[in-house]
Amino acid sequence: MLNKYARAFFTRVLTPFAAFLIRRGVSPDTVTLIGTAGVVAGALVFYPLGEFFWGTVVITLFVFSDLVDGNMARQLGRSSRWGAFLDSTLDRVADGAVFGGFALWYAGRGDDIVLCAVSIFCLASGQVVSYTKARGESIGLPVAVNGLIERAERLVISLVAAGLAGLHAFGVPGIQYLLPVALWIVAVGSLITLIQRVVTVHRESAEAEAAEAAEEQEAAGEQEARGSGAAK
Repeated sequence: MLNKYARAFFTRVLTPFAAFLIRRGVSPDTVTLIGTAGVVAGALVFYPLGEFFWGTVVITLFVFSDLVDGNMARQLGRSSRWGAFLDSTLDRVADGAVFGGFALWYAGRGDDIVLCAVSIFCLASGQVVSYTKARGESIGLPVAVNGLIERAERLVISLVAAGLAGLHAFGVPGIQYLLPVALWIVAVGSLITLIQRVVTVHRESAEAEAAEAAEEQEAAGEQEARGSGAAK
């Protein structure tokens, strides 16, 4: 849901910045790599230390590279399979770093094994949710379902909650509990989304196989009819 509206809005906002980078000779792939490196650094340096506010600030500064690189590619007319592959692959790396940072915090100074497990589940389920769509499309199915919690929702919910939870260090009471709540929401939502996509692929696969069987039966019938006509 957020992908549809947020991307359209930020694409318009970031178009001038993308054009500026193009004039400076920066390539879309460079923006993709720098953006991912910034997200990974922000997540794995700040989050394990419990610095959720500053970690989120750093991540937010770099996370928009996911929109900027695509915008640059379209302006240059260079959209390619390689660019799409690199962007998608590094998205998974960035997502893993964010939830890995949460897991490291709760496994260490955060001292909460349950939330560590929830963070790891968010990391793994996010990867699998993306894989189900990619794998379904690779075998020729449309996978015509978005699901409850996609990548945009996972990041927005987690990063907003982490940033606000980080305000606890500045004296805001009780706000640190937002992050655990957000992680549970992402975990449950990701599980629901995974089930939605698996059910959709199962249905589309059955429909496709039934259609193929009907076509084969029809073709066999036509061939038999032609054979009978030739015999006469």
